[in-house]
Amino acid sequence: MAVSNFIRHKTVQLVYYVRGFWRGLIPYSEINLFVWDTFEEWRQVTNRHSSPLSEREQVFWHLIYQVHALPPDSLLQDNTLRTELAQCIEFLEHGGFKPFECVGIRP
Repeated sequence: MAVSNFIRHKTVQLVYYVRGFWRGLIPYSEINLFVWDTFEEWRQVTNRHSSPLSEREQVFWHLIYQVHALPPDSLLQDNTLRTELAQCIEFLEHGGFKPFECVGIRP
């Protein structure tokens, strides 16, 4: 699978998990499992070392790292953080200008 296809496919899932968590429909443990599965599946992407990092991919990895590294309470209660993550989701879904603070790198 190509990097762009992987990111496109995983973006849909990531957005689903984050929104579900915010709505109280998905426990944080499910997000954690999704992130670890994503890291494992990433290792199977064939051109991950030769393909350039796109803005979409930067935002994707930023969002992955944020939901994985930050405490669940912060993800739910920190309004500044939620606004930043919502901007990442908006960019991943609809494009436009990449949020300035959303710069992730590949694992």
